This record gives sequence, C-alpha cells and structure tokens, in this order.
Amino acid sequence: MNKVEEFEDLRPLLFSIAYRILGSVAEAEDAVQETWLRFDGSATRPVSAKAFLSAAVTRISLDVLRSARVRREEYVGPWLPEPLLSDPYQDPARSVELADSVSMAALLLLERLSPLERAVFVLREVFGFGFGEVAAAVGRSEAACRQLLVRARRHMEAGRPRFEAVREEREELASRFFDALREGDISGLRELLAADVTMVGDGGGKAPQLARAVSGAGNVARLLASFLPLMARVGVTFEPHEVNGRPGAVFRDRDGKVLYILALDVLDGRIQTIRSVINPDKLGHLGPVADAWAVGREVRQARRPARQPAAPRIPSAEPTPPPAADPRLPALPHDLPRG
Repeated sequence: MNKVEEFEDLRPLLFSIAYRILGSVAEAEDAVQETWLRFDGSATRPVSAKAFLSAAVTRISLDVLRSARVRREEYVGPWLPEPLLSDPYQDPARSVELADSVSMAALLLLERLSPLERAVFVLREVFGFGFGEVAAAVGRSEAACRQLLVRARRHMEAGRPRFEAVREEREELASRFFDALREGDISGLRELLAADVTMVGDGGGKAPQLARAVSGAGNVARLLASFLPLMARVGVTFEPHEVNGRPGAVFRDRDGKVLYILALDVLDGRIQTIRSVINPDKLGHLGPVADAWAVGREVRQARRPARQPAAPRIPSAEPTPPPAADPRLPALPHDLPRG
C-alpha cells in the first residue's frame, strides 16, 4: 500500500487512541490530522506504519491534553466528554476493553490520571500494545511505563462500580426508561432510578444547564417528567441511541437539529447516573446544532398558563330616575300614601 492507503487503514485506530486520551472528538480529529502531516512529511518509510502512527498520535494527544487541562480548570460548570455515538475502531479480540474504556464513566475516571498515566493505560490496557511500543510512544523507559500502569490501574479500579449491568440488562432498562419518559410517568421513572441517582448537565456556559447536579430518585423523576411534555410542546423530539457504548438518546429541535445528548449509567438493575451534554461546542460533530437558548425561551413561554381573554367592560352610567307622576292622571295603588 502507498502512504495514503496505509494511513486510511489505520485512521480508526488512531482516532480511538486520541479520543480516549483527550475525551474530545474535535481534538482527536485534529490530532489524527496532525499525525498524517507528520507521516506524509517523513522522508523515510517506517518499518511499521502502525507503530509509527500510534506513537505519533499519542505524543500529539499528550501535548494537547496538557494544555486542555488548564482550560478545563476554568470550565463553567461540570465538564463531560464529547459524546461519541459510534467508535470507528473494532477489534473482536479486545471488544470488552474497547467498549468499557469509551463509556462516559470510564472517560471521567481517566481524567483523574496524569497525562502519562492516561496514555500508558490506554495503549496497554485498552489496545494491548507491548511495553516496548508504549515506551517508545510516551518517551519513557519500559520500567517507568510499568510503574505508570500500576498507578493508573489502582486509580481506575478504585473508581469503577463493582457490579455493572450486562449489555442486555442495560438495553431493557433503557427501553423502559424512555417509554416512561415519553409518557411523563413519574412513578414509572422513579421505579427505574437508583435511590441515590444523580443527574448532571454540561452546558459550558454556552447553553442552558442545570444550576447544580440533581440527586435522589424522586427529584430526578419529577424533573424529567416535568420538562419533557413542555419540550414536546415546542417541537422537541428524541430518539434512543447508543452513546459512548451505553444507552442514551439524541434530542432534536423541531428542525431536526441536535439539541443535546442524554447518556445513562446502569448499575445493579437501576439507572445510577444521567448525564446530558448540551454545550454546542461538543455537539457539532453530530450535525447542525440547535439554538438551545431559543428553545429554552420557548419552553418558558409554554410553561406559562394561557391568558384568558378579558370579559368586555360594561360602561357605568348613573341610574335614570323614574319619571315624575303626572298630576292629571289618577294615582296608582303603589303611589298612594300608606297609613
């Protein structure tokens, strides 16, 4: 194969590596493009295109991640990864590792690691690279990479849930959840939520978002059951869709533009966490993005009770005095003095 063919063949792998290191679709795509420029500009042909390109995209991603950490410290509200509807890289031999590592929960755990720990964990644990290849990619010795991996595993295991639902259970629970959501069924929603369920939203200050995380099955069920009918009234629809390898949904405005993404975490037979991404900067890769502020104004308008038309006012007037009795006419009985 020529260079272009080699690169295109490996592009899904390169994107998947970069996305897990960065948690951003846009930044991962930029890293992959920069990797191609380095590959195309190389005067010599590497012995292994896979090793060369994987190392290059890892080093580029590490540089981006270090600068991104500073930006995330100044982020408005909770930060969530950019939603990924489908992972372009598939490897049957590592399907479990790939699926688990791309979930929102796993990406948030990866945020706790140092950039080097994150890169080593992704290359070794997720994609199964040898320690020699990992060391070449991150610029550290194999012994140092082993130590980085030990620390990364410890952090990841400490944050992982003990009993995560299998795929079939997640899908069945999600189906019931979205049915109850369509119907605005508070009791049905409450039944599917964990007692300590948490709902969190990422607007980044660029779209309406929850002022703070909402916790508790009752609070979350009431919130969900109250806002969807209002949104449906202004033309918002949703379609269940896998998000980062877990159940979720894509919400769209009346014109079909992406409004926000909802992702569910299922644990021990209940929905444990609900995450919504509404920051428009994180949705552009999914298609045209809706104006969330405009939709929010419509929802607020729909919440107000319709004004009843005011009754017509009858002009007031002084009562007309009865006509004086005509002395020429005989007095009627009610005009006669009593007594």
